Amino acid sequence: MLLKLSIKNYTLIHAANIDFHPGFTVITGETGAGKSIMLGALSLILGKRADPSVLMDKEKKCVVEGTFDIRNLNLNQFFEENDLDYDAVTLLRREINPAGKSRAFINDTPVNLNTLKALGNRLIDIHSQHQTLLLNESSFQQEIFDAYVNQPKLQQAYALLYNRYRESLKKLTRLQQQNEQSKRDEDYFRFQLNELESASLNVDELEELEEKHKLLSHAVEIRTATDMAVSLLKEEDTAALEQLGRLKEIFTRLSGYHSSIAEFAKRLQSSYIELADLATEIENFTSLNDFNPEELQKVEERLDALYGLQQKHHVNSIDELILLREEYRQKLEAISNLDEALTTEKQSLTEISQKLEKAAMKLRAVRKQKIPVFEKEVETLLQQMGMKEAKFEVQTEELETFTLHGKEILTFYFNANKGSMPAPIVKTASGGELSRLMLALKSLIHQAGVLPTIIFDEIDAGVSGDIAGKLGNILKKMATQIQVMSITHLPQIASRADVHLKVFKHVEKDRTISKITSLSPKERLEEIAGMLSDEAVTEASRAAAFELLNKI
Repeated sequence: MLLKLSIKNYTLIHAANIDFHPGFTVITGETGAGKSIMLGALSLILGKRADPSVLMDKEKKCVVEGTFDIRNLNLNQFFEENDLDYDAVTLLRREINPAGKSRAFINDTPVNLNTLKALGNRLIDIHSQHQTLLLNESSFQQEIFDAYVNQPKLQQAYALLYNRYRESLKKLTRLQQQNEQSKRDEDYFRFQLNELESASLNVDELEELEEKHKLLSHAVEIRTATDMAVSLLKEEDTAALEQLGRLKEIFTRLSGYHSSIAEFAKRLQSSYIELADLATEIENFTSLNDFNPEELQKVEERLDALYGLQQKHHVNSIDELILLREEYRQKLEAISNLDEALTTEKQSLTEISQKLEKAAMKLRAVRKQKIPVFEKEVETLLQQMGMKEAKFEVQTEELETFTLHGKEILTFYFNANKGSMPAPIVKTASGGELSRLMLALKSLIHQAGVLPTIIFDEIDAGVSGDIAGKLGNILKKMATQIQVMSITHLPQIASRADVHLKVFKHVEKDRTISKITSLSPKERLEEIAGMLSDEAVTEASRAAAFELLNKI
């Protein structure tokens, strides 16, 4: 339950420290006095998004703290999972600085907003007029009824399987789309791979072909040059080797006469050997590279093929073509693997669907068992609130597909008038009837101990007179099991409370601020008398207030 709420620098609230108690608490005050401001501040520590415009003093930060008694709420696992220190009296804090940045804390440990919200959702239910309108929506009706059924293990088991089912379905759809696209691409990939494989690519081939092409395309010039070299070196009468050999012999005979001549002879010998070797290599080169037009044609065709592949695939080397070939091979392997993956995922989806079907059947069974009791209890509460002829039904329709809540859709049917058949509440219930119906539903839910605290923000919309008193009685009865708070304008409801808080405006240093105070019995009498009066409080209104406060 909520023990204390501290608010600093929030809209019209400069500073407020509010103590709360078990049982039924009402909050009253004139329109615009700041009752909803207190709820707005409370919403901050329950995970609502921060708005820097809420700062009363734009130079200071806003701080909202809530102290909760959580000893009987089985929240130890939540604290452990979120690496938080558990304390039976837990503090939730939210800070908004002037720059608009927000920080959240649980027991002085910084947490993200999702964690704060997750804990807040297990501590307080704030029921607003907007939530009453949500009662027209099928999904909200389902959540209301499932909260009444109160089978968290069954619901969690179904939810886990449903999430697995959705993920498997998404994965299967994605694989099917990939497979369809791959099948369209398969012929293209295979053609490209066959072309690259038939090219028998070799990393060094292009360089060798380019060199050979130069040789063959200039074969005539090269042959002329090599023939001339062989002729000049070996074959003519004045061949260079012949002349050099004679000169070598002469200097060799004279080498004994001077050391320089001996050196010349030595160098001539070396040159002769080198030149003879060169002549032999040129002669061998000539014999091995006879010009062959057919070979040149083959080289050019091979080069054209390789250049064509490079240009086609927008690459600059054989290495890149080889890499591309491997990519196409891998793509084709992946396509063949997709069929296996599809088969595996279909089998997995079938297995999950079977388990989900069983979980849905279990949920359906417990819901059907609870529906008659739920209908009867809702009608009983509506009758207590003055709707003597009210009829309430829960109708279900089985679906072909799974949903978040099961394999059925649930709809609330209602009629307040005798002789008329119940119809979906969106078509039959007025605003006041919706408020009473919502109170009946919330009363039943919280009897199951779903949340320790519930706050009603003007649940009395469209209600007055004797019916208001009946609403107050139901709220008071709820408060015997959980902490109940209600913001109200009706004295009949206010008079049923165990604790009465009043919100009022006050001018302080030329600034309007909101304050909240706990009323004493005498102050409470005056407040309720004021709520019963048109203008000034009269003795008659005081007497009526006294009667309300002492009504059993």
